[in-house]
Amino acid sequence: MGRIIECEPLYFWNGPNVNWPIHESPCSWSGQLTDDQQRAADRISTAIVTNEKEMLVWAVCGAGKTEMLFPGITEALRLGKRICLATPRADVVRELQPRLEQAFSEVSIQALYGGSEEKKATAQFIIATTHQLLRFKQAFDVMIIDEIDAFPYHADPSLPFSANRAIKKDGTNIYLTATPRQKHRIQIARKKLPHIFVPIRFHGRPLPVPIFKMCSSLKKDLKKSLPPKAFFKWYKQRERPERQLLFFVPTITLAEKMKAELTIRLLNEGLIKKESEIVFVHASDQDRTEKVNQFRQKKMSILITTTILERGVTFPSVDVVIVDAGNRIFDEAALVQIAGRAGRSPNDPTGDVLFFHDGKTEAMVQAVKSIIAMNKRGGFR
Repeated sequence: MGRIIECEPLYFWNGPNVNWPIHESPCSWSGQLTDDQQRAADRISTAIVTNEKEMLVWAVCGAGKTEMLFPGITEALRLGKRICLATPRADVVRELQPRLEQAFSEVSIQALYGGSEEKKATAQFIIATTHQLLRFKQAFDVMIIDEIDAFPYHADPSLPFSANRAIKKDGTNIYLTATPRQKHRIQIARKKLPHIFVPIRFHGRPLPVPIFKMCSSLKKDLKKSLPPKAFFKWYKQRERPERQLLFFVPTITLAEKMKAELTIRLLNEGLIKKESEIVFVHASDQDRTEKVNQFRQKKMSILITTTILERGVTFPSVDVVIVDAGNRIFDEAALVQIAGRAGRSPNDPTGDVLFFHDGKTEAMVQAVKSIIAMNKRGGFR
C-alpha cells in the first residue's frame, strides 16, 4: 500500500457503474473435474448466478479447490461480473496467477500484493492478498476468499472489514478452507452459513495421518540447533528416500541455525552430497519466491521453513516433518494444513508426516482426530 498516515485523504469512485465485458466462453481449461469436485463446482455456480450473499466451501487439503472455482468464475464472466480472488498469503497469489491466467487466457487479470509490479487494479478479474482489499469499495460482484481461516485474516479485524467493503451490496462471498475456525463451524451447525463439504482429494486417496515421535531430549537437541536423534534414524531408514523433505520449525532463528548444523551433520554422514541441498526460508526472506520455485524444480533435497509454507503451496512428492510440534505456534489448523502438504500428486499420493515432540498437545491430538474424521467421511477406514 505504501506509507499512509491518518490525515491523508483517501478517495473512492462515485461515478456511474462500470460495464464489464460479457465473455461467452472465457474458460480455456481443458481438465476434468471428479464427481465430488463437480458437485462443489455446481453449488458455487448456483450461488454466483442467484446472487447468494455467502457460502463456504469446506474441502480437504489437496481436494483441488482452485479447479472447483472454474465453472463459477466462468458463469460470473458470462454475466459480465467483476471478480476478486483474495488470499491472506502473497505466496498463494504468486502461485495462483499463472494458473488462472492459463485457465482464463482471454480475460484481463491482475495480481496485487506487497511488492507486485501491478498497481492499477483495473482488471475485470483481480487476484490479491486480503490486505490489498483496502484499495476497494463496492467494486466486486463476486468475492472469493481463499484460506479464510489463515493468519492474519482471522486475527486482524481490519481484513474482514476491507473484504466486506470491497464487495457490492448484492454481491456474493465464497469462502474456501480446509480447516474452518470454530466461528464458522458453529454457523454451519446452526445452518446460518450455507456450505458444501468435499471430503476427498482429487486423486481419490486418503489424507496422510501424522505419526507422533516422542523425544524426551528434544529441548537439549534444540539448544544445539539440531533435530532429535529419532529424526536421523527415520531419515536414514525412510521408505522413499527420493522424496524431498519439507522441514517445519517454529521460529526463524531456529530455521537459520538448524540449516547450518543439519547441513554439517548430513554431509558428515553421507546423507547429502553438497551444502546447497539444504535451504531455509521464512516470511521476511527476500529470496523466498526463488527458493520455493527451486524446491519445486527439485534443485534441493530439504527445505527448512517456518509456518509461511503451511498452506497454499503444492509440491509433487514430499515427506513432511515438524520439529517441536508441541510449540504453541502450531495450532490445530496449522498442523492439519502442514500434514496436507504430503501426498498431493496422483503420481505419489502418499507421504510420511512426522510430528517430533516432547509431549502431546491438545492441538496435535485434535489435528490427527480431524484428519482421521475427514478420511472416514471420504469413505476410508
